[in-house]
Amino acid sequence: MAIRRRGLPRGWYPDDGDSLRELVASWEGMAAAPRPGALAAVAPHAGWAFSGRIAAIALSSLLPASKDASSPETLVVFGGHLPPGAAALAARESAYETPLGPIQADLELLSALETSLGGPAALESDVDVDNTVEVLLPLVAAILPGRRVLWLRAPNDRSSIELGEAVCAAAASLGRSVLGLGSTDLTHYGPNYGFSPKGRGREAEAWVRDTNDRRFIEALLALDGAEAVERGEAERSACSPGAAAAALAFARASGASRAELFAYATSLELRRDESFVGYAALGFFK
Repeated sequence: MAIRRRGLPRGWYPDDGDSLRELVASWEGMAAAPRPGALAAVAPHAGWAFSGRIAAIALSSLLPASKDASSPETLVVFGGHLPPGAAALAARESAYETPLGPIQADLELLSALETSLGGPAALESDVDVDNTVEVLLPLVAAILPGRRVLWLRAPNDRSSIELGEAVCAAAASLGRSVLGLGSTDLTHYGPNYGFSPKGRGREAEAWVRDTNDRRFIEALLALDGAEAVERGEAERSACSPGAAAAALAFARASGASRAELFAYATSLELRRDESFVGYAALGFFK
């Protein structure tokens, strides 16, 4: 069995299972639990020290709405960091390594997705180290244990919407219950990122929080994936807007009719710096 090994260096997330479980448990009492039963969610993908708690909130919204509700079999994680016009990528290993043990991949769903998209050539193999999916997998193992995962990465253009819709069609063709998770951070502001349109200081921080990030979040709350991709790219308000749009498109095709913002923060809450990043957790519901 081919296992995709950890690619990120130490520091992105805990190295051992006990430390990982303890950290996730410590977050549970730090904020009100989100509404469960989401069809898909959007989570940030920075190192856990910065955005792990917010990502955990997003994952928790994917828990069953009630004890009697069935648990979906597979979680599709839509990563990003792909420019407009790039091909969508898929990991083809049979399992993914995490500190809590391997997560089984849903390669049957991958095959059905390729069929839905027109053939195997529609998805290129993801062979690069990238944080947008990997950093979320240990949280999947901790919060949604036993689910299989399909690792995808979506480009920052409208083809990401087609990808999300195709995942829904592929799941339906198999009669498989599936959830979605889109992975993106928000505005990367400051000299480290070459983006400082509002200068520095409190004015810049307020603009990122109340205008730039807010406009991207509002597009998601309006269930407008095309607008989210366009704002994310044109306004630099998301590093992987295609991933969020793919998760939204999957949710809409699955019957979602509303969205909810669970949490928002920036890296400034952990460390004061001229360069900072925004993070949000959202869910999409019927």
